[in-house]
Amino acid sequence: MSAFSFKKLVIFGVGLIGGSLARGLRERGQCVPGSEVIGVGRRAHSVARALELGVVDATATFDDDAALAKALDGADLVLIAAPVAQTQMLLERIAPHLQPQTIVTDAGSTKSDVIAAARAALGARIGQFVPGHPIAGRESSGVEAALPDLYVGRNVVLCPLPENAPADVERIAQMWRATGAVIGQMSAEQHDRVFASVSHLPHVLSFALVDQILATPDAELKFSFAAGGFRDFTRIAASSPEMWRDVCLANRTALLAELDAYTEVLAKLRTAIDAGDGAALETVFARSRAAREAWQERGGKHAVQGGVSAPSQAGPDK
Repeated sequence: MSAFSFKKLVIFGVGLIGGSLARGLRERGQCVPGSEVIGVGRRAHSVARALELGVVDATATFDDDAALAKALDGADLVLIAAPVAQTQMLLERIAPHLQPQTIVTDAGSTKSDVIAAARAALGARIGQFVPGHPIAGRESSGVEAALPDLYVGRNVVLCPLPENAPADVERIAQMWRATGAVIGQMSAEQHDRVFASVSHLPHVLSFALVDQILATPDAELKFSFAAGGFRDFTRIAASSPEMWRDVCLANRTALLAELDAYTEVLAKLRTAIDAGDGAALETVFARSRAAREAWQERGGKHAVQGGVSAPSQAGPDK
């Protein structure tokens, strides 16, 4: 684990992702005496819960300018762990109080839109924003779901900007390594293509299957007989609707390409089923099983390859 310490970390959105960062740093020995974690949220009761659970040391709300200024005063690190559609609004709230030493990063599942929002909000100070994406999660949300070991062995992708100082990028990398994460880098464009395929599309398919069953007259009967396969396939349909709405819209170009490609495969399978072509079905199924088994043998994760760097150790992704 990389040596890391901080004076003040401000987290916008102390739910599963932001709360797990705070707990990971605190419970893995990174909160040295005098360090402080501040939670900022839309509603006072949500951040009050984080304070009650000991995840943060103090709180503020978005609409309290004086409290926000106090929270950001002297901050060395800021994490935005909120739905990606809120990025520009949050950065615009942060900007008047952003101090030269403060490094801002995010945990958004898309990057091209987040970077555009950061450029619009921060202007000449864009170099203080280091885009990031921790590849970890659970079907549960909220600060109660936060875990100190959520990031252990998980990939965190950074998408550095030309304006970023290398020392600032490394500082954010050290923060995530301190939680047990493995760091890789990609361009924003490559990031969005990759995760449209392996994260965003699976979520859409999971939501779609549940919705398709709900639309049938015997939905309750079907749900009553659903077992392990249904549970495994639809687990991620329990994820935050707000977050995944924003992700789909933010990454629409890459996601539409993946949906079109998936639809083509479904059409081929439908043709094979309609024609009674068992050989064609078996070929697809066998190829898919072999690929899935190979992925599982590698530790059930995809390494961050083809970008600037690849992780040096294995661990599971979400």
